[in-house]
Amino acid sequence: MKKKDIKILLVDDEQDILEIVGYNLSQEGYQIVTATNGKEAITKAKKELPQLIIMDVMMPEMDGMEACENIRKLPELSNVIITFLTARSEDYSQVAGFEAGADDYITKPIKPKLLVSKVKALLRRLKSDEHTSETLNVGGIEINREEYKIIKEGKEIVLPRKEFELFYLLASKPGKVFKREEILDKVWGNEVIVGGRTIDVHIRKLREKIGEDLFKTIKGVGYKLEV
Repeated sequence: MKKKDIKILLVDDEQDILEIVGYNLSQEGYQIVTATNGKEAITKAKKELPQLIIMDVMMPEMDGMEACENIRKLPELSNVIITFLTARSEDYSQVAGFEAGADDYITKPIKPKLLVSKVKALLRRLKSDEHTSETLNVGGIEINREEYKIIKEGKEIVLPRKEFELFYLLASKPGKVFKREEILDKVWGNEVIVGGRTIDVHIRKLREKIGEDLFKTIKGVGYKLEV
């Protein structure tokens, strides 16, 4: 996918942030769409179908967390990459963000070169997905990587991007114990720095949605899928 075909939705109630971020990314050749609160973000996301959403957390009318949760429920936006733009770097806020369905964080104050580098790293995931069309069948569950779709007992389960990628990784080799370092590298990538609790949060969400008994914790090592 070429830069001119990539649409990025910027969501922030501070106009100067929209202008700074929008200018730097438009200079790179991306299409830029803006919104000033969570409600407007959902409306714009439905209309524009962006590949990436960069969204502030603290906003009027509807904050970024709630907006992210609502966007993740929309089938047409199941593959969109969502990253929070925030000055809140505390561990608890990052955990809450990942639970809401975010893929990553970009912290304020914004450094233009770092911002552009981070966006490029996030968008590389789109390129890797374009060349993957494998479908797995594990324990009666169909996992379609191309469509980011999971079918269990005839019902479709919609997962946020990172939950899907974690599940797909574990399902690619049932019974294998994936070390935490390997999971972070293959699901989040070396360019993304996340806290140690991130994997635990995503595993907990997968247990709630797919099944408690499928995901086994190997204390001090990592996780495996048992079918």
